[in-house]
Amino acid sequence: MISVGIDVSKGKSMVAIFKLYGEILARPFEVAHTEQELHDLSAMILRFHDEVRVVLEATGIYHLPVVHYLKQQGIFVCVINQAKITTGKDG
Repeated sequence: MISVGIDVSKGKSMVAIFKLYGEILARPFEVAHTEQELHDLSAMILRFHDEVRVVLEATGIYHLPVVHYLKQQGIFVCVINQAKITTGKDG
């Protein structure tokens, strides 16, 4: 399985791609929230002939273009609500 972590901000995101157990497939790189760059990102993800899971944090509305585009391409996307995340230390 391949994990794609996306740190979303206004107009751009940082993306890192890993294999199971932490093997780095792509060091963090920036993607603008333009149609061309989201197309390039989805094409890169789809080239991995493996199960892929994209995970990103809900960021108001900034994550919506990324989620919408990737889901249109048939890519699994999981949006995490930071308020619901616990560290395991205190609950």
